Amino acid sequence: MTRTPPTESALLRGAEGHIEVLIDAPESVRGVALVCHPHPLFGGANTNKVAHTLARSFRDLGFAAIRPNFRGVGQSAGEHDEGNGETEDMLSVITWAQSRWGSMPLALAGFSFGGYVQTRIANRLANGIAPPRQLVLVGMAAGETTGSARHYETPPVPKNMPTLLIHGENDETVALTNVLDWARPQELPVIVVPGADHFFHGKLHLIRDLVARNVHRADEH
Repeated sequence: MTRTPPTESALLRGAEGHIEVLIDAPESVRGVALVCHPHPLFGGANTNKVAHTLARSFRDLGFAAIRPNFRGVGQSAGEHDEGNGETEDMLSVITWAQSRWGSMPLALAGFSFGGYVQTRIANRLANGIAPPRQLVLVGMAAGETTGSARHYETPPVPKNMPTLLIHGENDETVALTNVLDWARPQELPVIVVPGADHFFHGKLHLIRDLVARNVHRADEH
């Protein structure tokens, strides 16, 4: 029986100071997955259950899954920067991961605000030597959010980047219609989980199953 290494914690260097990360890695790392958590001003952290589910799902596919805390969360330094500084921090984390494991396949995954940040990262890296090979967006932050003045001008996904977009039918934070309006001009399919709320209570196993069925293993081309 293959032994699963325990979750590792580390403090990396960012523009504002420490970036706290959790790392779930298989014994044989074949790729790197960056997993971003929901909005830090509303309780989001790298221990969020959706982010945790995404990390374990990627680990099981051969990726070293890295879950950073955004600025101002846990031991991560700095203050919330509406996604701007967060994007730069995440690019620093990717650079660190490449220095540790080398130039391996890169996947990006994000939940809610974390998905918004990942679309920005995907666009920054899309024209590079080794663009991300997979983008997974859950409970995507797009347009207005219910009950607050937050509005997300979420950029489109880079053309030809494989994207798995999962949203809850009964999402009370980001209406499904918002995500459909964002996805429609891109002709980007949306997988709707019946009965799921924003945090996918009681539905986390479906996220795990969808990732397992739709994302290639890190060692597959």
